Amino acid sequence: FVFKLTVAKQQDHFFQAAFLEERDAWVRDIKKAIHHIDGGQRFARKSTRKSIRLPETINLSALYVSMKDPEKGIKELKLEKDKRVFNHCFTGTCVIDWLVSSNSIRNRREGLLLASSLLSEGYLQPAGDTSKAAAEGLSDTPFLDLSDAYYYFPDSGFFCEGYSSDDDVVLKEEFRGTIVKQGCLLKQ
Repeated sequence: FVFKLTVAKQQDHFFQAAFLEERDAWVRDIKKAIHHIDGGQRFARKSTRKSIRLPETINLSALYVSMKDPEKGIKELKLEKDKRVFNHCFTGTCVIDWLVSSNSIRNRREGLLLASSLLSEGYLQPAGDTSKAAAEGLSDTPFLDLSDAYYYFPDSGFFCEGYSSDDDVVLKEEFRGTIVKQGCLLKQ
């Protein structure tokens, strides 16, 4: 799950993600930043709290911990779609239902705003084409309240069987140089 980034000074930087989806998310975000900068636009990561006027009383980190609670949190499932099996994930509808039942929000519309902020701050990750397309801005909201939009917690051990990423093709190259750090963390 390594990719190489060559900067203007002809310096190569190698990045290694923990799993395929994380690598693809990094590549997608870096491409988005390059696209903005090449287009002459200023690129800066906006604070989600300010962009959606998230009240100061909402603590996303504490909410995330509650969502992951084994007893009262969102249940991670094994879901199947388009001949692919998504392990350790949940649907967008499950997230909104949980937010409503935990009295974190008043209605589903507020839930979409809150879930979108969790997504953009990295507490939730999109899994599958539907949720990834929405997260990339191809929908009205980055988060979808749908039963076929899948999401996962970044540290959940999520993996997808039968998946190959055609969206972001990372060319295989022979890596040269001195190995600074070598190893593999497998979490399943």
